[in-house]
This record gives sequence, C-alpha cells and structure tokens, in this order.
Amino acid sequence: MSMFRHILATVDLGDPETSTRVLNGALAVMSDDDTLHVMTVVPDYGMSIVGTFFPKDHEHQLIEHATRELHAFTAARLPEHARVQHVIAHGSIYEEIINRANDLDVDLIVMGSHRPALENFLLGPNASRVMRHAKQSVMVVRD
Repeated sequence: MSMFRHILATVDLGDPETSTRVLNGALAVMSDDDTLHVMTVVPDYGMSIVGTFFPKDHEHQLIEHATRELHAFTAARLPEHARVQHVIAHGSIYEEIINRANDLDVDLIVMGSHRPALENFLLGPNASRVMRHAKQSVMVVRD
C-alpha cells in the first residue's frame, strides 16, 4: 500500500511528451490498489474577444474531443490493471486543478512544468500557483 491512495495527474494533451512523464511519475508512487485520476483542462474562452470568433457550441465540442483524446492517451500509456478515472475540466487551469483535487479528495497532485524561462525562473505559472494554493502535496515532473 502506498502513501497516496488517490492521485491526480494533470495532463496537457497538446504536450504528450511532458504528459507521459507526468503519468510515469504518478505510476512510480502508486500501488495497484490506488486510484489515478487523470485530468485535462479545456480553456474557457467565455465572453472574451477570442470567444466571439467561435461558434456557440465550440466549447462543448472541445470538451467532447478532449474526452476522446484523454481516454486514448491513457489507454496507450497506462497498464490495463490501473484504476483510472478520467476528469475533464473547463475553465482556468490552476483553479480547476485545485477545485478538482479538493472535490476528489486526492492525496497528491502530479503535474508537469516546462523548462524555466527567464520570466518563470522556477516553475510555469500553473504549476507555481497550484503549489502555492493546493492543500495537497504536489509533485512536479520537470522537463
């Protein structure tokens, strides 16, 4: 039995290399009895200027597409016996990660961080915010 019973692994379907490392990091701290919640976030364009350029049902279509892609992504990378729950969120990335981590009562959040740039010396903005605000332990898998 591991120290973390419920693990939330956050993936960016647009960055499969980093997301694969996130899944591998989560698997490394899991036992067969633990549950892996694999999450991706569809951005919320809402009433922004950008949002006015898309059809009204565009965000619904994005969520359906993300659901299919997340299932395919995990099926190709996780062992068949893994206990997996797929989570699709819609909105602000770091806020949704924190909200879902709380709703799911997870013990650990595993997320990726891109190589530091000058403006983000230690972590990317979402990883940094999650680390500051989450009540759960956070493991950052570096590029």
